Amino acid sequence: MLLAVRPNIASRLEPSTPTLQDLISQIDEGEVKVPAFQRRFVWKDTQALELLDSLASNYPVGSLLLWRTGDKLVTDRNIGDFTLPETDDHSPTDYVLDGQQRLTVIYSCLGAAEESSGFAAGYDLLEDAGFVPLPENPPVHVFPLRILFRTSRLLDFRTALQAHPKGHDLQKDLDNLVRVLTGYRLPVVTLKNLTLDEVCPIFERINSSGTRLSIYDLMVAATWSRNFDLNERAKQLATALEGKDFDEVQGTTLLKVLSALDSNSTDRESIIALRGKPATHLDTLVERAKGALERAVDFFVTEFRVHSLDFLPYEAHLVILAAIFGERKALSDLEVRRVRQWFWRSAFTEHYRGASESFVNKSLAATRSFVLDNAIAADEFGGMPTIRTLLRLGFRKNGAGARAFALAMAKRGPRNITNGSSIDAYSALSVYNKHQFHHIFPQAFLKRTDADADPNRLMNICLLAASENNAISDAEPNVYLPELVNRHGVQAEAIFGSNLLPGPTGFDYGSCSYDDFLEARANAAAVWIGELCGGDH
Repeated sequence: MLLAVRPNIASRLEPSTPTLQDLISQIDEGEVKVPAFQRRFVWKDTQALELLDSLASNYPVGSLLLWRTGDKLVTDRNIGDFTLPETDDHSPTDYVLDGQQRLTVIYSCLGAAEESSGFAAGYDLLEDAGFVPLPENPPVHVFPLRILFRTSRLLDFRTALQAHPKGHDLQKDLDNLVRVLTGYRLPVVTLKNLTLDEVCPIFERINSSGTRLSIYDLMVAATWSRNFDLNERAKQLATALEGKDFDEVQGTTLLKVLSALDSNSTDRESIIALRGKPATHLDTLVERAKGALERAVDFFVTEFRVHSLDFLPYEAHLVILAAIFGERKALSDLEVRRVRQWFWRSAFTEHYRGASESFVNKSLAATRSFVLDNAIAADEFGGMPTIRTLLRLGFRKNGAGARAFALAMAKRGPRNITNGSSIDAYSALSVYNKHQFHHIFPQAFLKRTDADADPNRLMNICLLAASENNAISDAEPNVYLPELVNRHGVQAEAIFGSNLLPGPTGFDYGSCSYDDFLEARANAAAVWIGELCGGDH
């Protein structure tokens, strides 16, 4: 396999060994900052004290990796809790790619003003007690590290030590500490003349948290117009969907919607091209996206019973439908029918499973052509799921087929098989709750009677109010199901049918095996699913 060609960055690396004071001065001048895609400061006090001890012992603590660029990135924090000055638009800035936690400790303990917030440390000169969190009113023998590079304050502290009974020895220890810390040089590697796209894979590789950067992270970090804040606009879009339980839409998804509305494309190049648009254009685009997303979510709720993102089969469904509603504020009866066909077929056949960027991009154009122009066939998005397909599908929370089946059951208007009462689809599907799903052949029963049987076949699942689930527990299905049929009398056929279960007049629940039941259930469910895929409901 050929390796992808990557840029040779060796000639663009600049090693240096600045003193701690040099680094602190750069931070004070706003020349060193933390990009928005970095994780927040997470070190504990003990880790900070250990770093200080390593510095005082002249131990190596690893190098810093900086990226020097004239592009101004968004920095939603500076160094720890400290807000630092901006550089002008023409001066380059060094952004911290690796070493943020160490640099934050160094600045907080050695460079920040005495009265500043953030972690402050001292050095207890008595009996080599070492580094400690700085007390509010430190005794004379505890050296506040924040005065290390403040000559007059350092001299005042040294003079005050003379009053201590061990003042002479303490001054020697202090002088040794000051000598080591002021002379300590930290290795720094600076990347120069690299683009944001070139730098991000480097950051991903060395990032200790293993966090992969999304296109949204890159776009948030990149410079936009000073009049347009992508992160703030994304929050506004999420807030607009909050009342609809869709407020957890990812920033990357929102970017795809913006790009789809702007250029009928969701690929990386189209998203990045948004950076070149004027702020007024972007503001208008965000308003269009807001309306389109609200209409799309309303449609998902009313037509497909998707009450939360937990049950949306694929991100592509939201992006594509929002793009359609960005073009049409209302759909005709025939267009609604075609949206139904697209949604149910693509969900049950897992059309977008592992879909590449280019695949979704092509599907965006195809779906628009199908829904709005009726220019292609519904089979473009998958055929009707077969009996074999339904029998193969397992009940997995993140599985598109499982989500689609849950929505299909909710669309049917299910009633509790225990008492015939209506099941609240919003309660069942607003957030994932395993107690709202019932194994018709209970897991414990199958474990006792057939250890090889898989209880988590999708055809073994129905909706059932959590309060009713315990009523069945691990009961024997050949016993409890006939009892329910007798209890419901003439209503049994309708109640079982509302759950896509085979009708009791044509199926013997008292003697069926697990495999018999799954086969009959798949045949019963296939009729309803076929109607959904045909756009009838």
